[in-house]
Amino acid sequence: MGVANQFDPNSFRDSSTYRDQQTTKMTIIETERLKIRFIVDEDIQVLLKIYNKPENMQYVSSGKFIWIDLELIEKYKRANKDYDRGIGIFAFELKDKKETIGEAGLFNSFSNPEKLELGYIIDSSFWKKGYGQEICKGLMDYSFGKLQIKKMVARMYADNINSVELSRKCGMKEIEDGLAENGKRFLVFEIEK
Repeated sequence: MGVANQFDPNSFRDSSTYRDQQTTKMTIIETERLKIRFIVDEDIQVLLKIYNKPENMQYVSSGKFIWIDLELIEKYKRANKDYDRGIGIFAFELKDKKETIGEAGLFNSFSNPEKLELGYIIDSSFWKKGYGQEICKGLMDYSFGKLQIKKMVARMYADNINSVELSRKCGMKEIEDGLAENGKRFLVFEIEK
């Protein structure tokens, strides 16, 4: 039995609704070229490769780029405790090739269901192709429409120029400029309904 087969997507939650969503690779958002959907066991090894590429993780808060499958599974279990409410970390794939190229997340970082944080990791092989904007716009439409949130926030290191520009392109306004605990400068962007 391979490591990927050890991942039980039903172990995140006990609800039958969640199990049904996992079993069917439920898509929550479709954009022109992407499907954003619940993570299933087949995604773990692909996402693990993405997590283990330093260039993909350079702007993630921990900067960690050496992961093992069980760590990633545990991260998803923690982050996806609210999957049944439509928030958590999702895989996204190219519609035409059905190839998983990253993850996108909606996080209740502020203990306020009307204010969510958005984040994403795209495999570097797919950078500079407009997928980031497609993901962000899709998550915003879904969050403001279906989830009925009032505010969306994105936090990033200031030297992550592409994400800073993308936040502005998506209509977000810079609301904070500060220093993280590690001494790196960060920015916070927000958009309201």
